[in-house]
Amino acid sequence: MQDKVEERSLVNVLNRLRKDGYKYDFKVSGEGKLCTMEEKEQFAADQVRIVDFYRFEGESNPDDMSILYAIETSSGMKGTISNSYGPYADTGVDSFLKQVEDLGKNLDKRDK
Repeated sequence: MQDKVEERSLVNVLNRLRKDGYKYDFKVSGEGKLCTMEEKEQFAADQVRIVDFYRFEGESNPDDMSILYAIETSSGMKGTISNSYGPYADTGVDSFLKQVEDLGKNLDKRDK
């Protein structure tokens, strides 16, 4: 089992995710879709699944908080997207990931 303290740095988590195949860096486009940094492919919320997420706090400033999401798309692309907390958060990223979470909750309910 890995030491949780060791994993608490963003760099260590990103390195581990890269080894697990999460090689793409995603962002949310102006159209409100998930895309690679090059914007070659775009995905709607129903084409994306949040596999895991990791929260990080700044050591000296509690306002320096961020969250990293491990994402998988319907085409099999695996990567990450990050966002800040609170007033520094990117509202486009927040809105998109909320849609993905809501769709996931609805799917869970249908399966039961």
